[in-house]
Amino acid sequence: MRKLQGTITSDKMDKTRVVSITRLKQHPRYKKYYKITKKFKAHDEKNEYKKGDIVVIEETRPISKEKRWKIINKI
Repeated sequence: MRKLQGTITSDKMDKTRVVSITRLKQHPRYKKYYKITKKFKAHDEKNEYKKGDIVVIEETRPISKEKRWKIINKI
């Protein structure tokens, strides 16, 4: 299972959090690094994590149409 670390950017949905993962990517020609931000919807059963928390998410079976991740713990 893949595990990623990111920041919660939205906690408005019930049992769902939007987690933003930021990573550095290298340009193929110019070799300069730039930031890429991707958003994932992650499952939070007890609604215990809030906006701004840094969390670890893990890949899981499909829970809904867009949710394929669940929050494991807070850092």
